[in-house]
Amino acid sequence: MVASAATPETDTAVLEAPASTEAAREHLLERGWSGTILEFEESSATVELAAAKVGTEPARIAKTLGFYDPDAPERALLVVAAGDAKVNGGAFKRQFGGKPRMLRGEDVLALTGHPIGGVCPFANPEGTRVFLDESLRRFETVYPAAGTGTSAVQVAVAAFDALSGADGWVDVTTGWRAEGDTEAP
Repeated sequence: MVASAATPETDTAVLEAPASTEAAREHLLERGWSGTILEFEESSATVELAAAKVGTEPARIAKTLGFYDPDAPERALLVVAAGDAKVNGGAFKRQFGGKPRMLRGEDVLALTGHPIGGVCPFANPEGTRVFLDESLRRFETVYPAAGTGTSAVQVAVAAFDALSGADGWVDVTTGWRAEGDTEAP
């Protein structure tokens, strides 16, 4: 199969990675989490699908965007953003010192520890840098994936940095603020 032809909705390898969900669960438990990972029979690999599965608005889906790290392109840099946010190339470059280069499909699993559609900020390979975007701070809780394209987990935003082991908060997205509002909440 050509990697670019795979989509989270159609590729069963994208959807099936129980070890990835278990790794995410162990990661969370080690950090004091005591919730439940939601697992679905059908795909939750896109913002829209995940929102429908968990019964929330798309903006509350915490999508994990994978980039090649400008400091070390052999590793991933993950930005977790609200479902309605889009990466602003200029803000990304100012924050991280290089243009945003999305991970290629064939590199996603190796560099993030999770398949396409299940990438999350939990249980990533050593050296992966994880950042939480300001777009998430509008909400009390959000739903990132939990290691597969058929899972999600509800996380309190106030605890997200500790649970994820994030390197910090950044402001590198657009499209989610009220018109005319240029400051992070």
